[in-house]
Amino acid sequence: MTVENNQVPSLNEWLGGAEVLKALMVKFYERVSADELLRPLFGEMPTDHPQHVADFVGEVMGGSQAYTVSRGGHATMLAHHFGRNISEAQRRRWVSLLLDSADEIGLPGDPEFRSALVAYLEWGSRLAVMNSKLPPATVADSATPMPKWGWGVPGGPYVPDKE
Repeated sequence: MTVENNQVPSLNEWLGGAEVLKALMVKFYERVSADELLRPLFGEMPTDHPQHVADFVGEVMGGSQAYTVSRGGHATMLAHHFGRNISEAQRRRWVSLLLDSADEIGLPGDPEFRSALVAYLEWGSRLAVMNSKLPPATVADSATPMPKWGWGVPGGPYVPDKE
């Protein structure tokens, strides 16, 4: 992807959009299903789970509102974690396997994108751990806004001058 007319693309655009995110999540959940530490958390996921997660991450990173429209937004995602008691070791493995999958499918490797991606994964996975300690019957506030993740401190991708 290139930056034209100094327009900063969304993270979703920069990584390649919905199809790339779906490929990432399919690859990632293949790894998860083979991982002894994570299989207990994710072994019983429905076959469309990678698509749902791709829709969520895409929306957070500036893509379509597919997750909110079809699944109910951030409150729904929060509720999926209630009562799961995710450990710190599981959280770290989850982040590690997702980053390995990102490398394998060829997500952009520029420092600005990877900084934003890692920041989101750290934030989101830590939020998931916190919510996983809540009782399964906990009700998520349906007014909880969908997070919006951007480039952060770098402010966009590095594009060298073409002089």
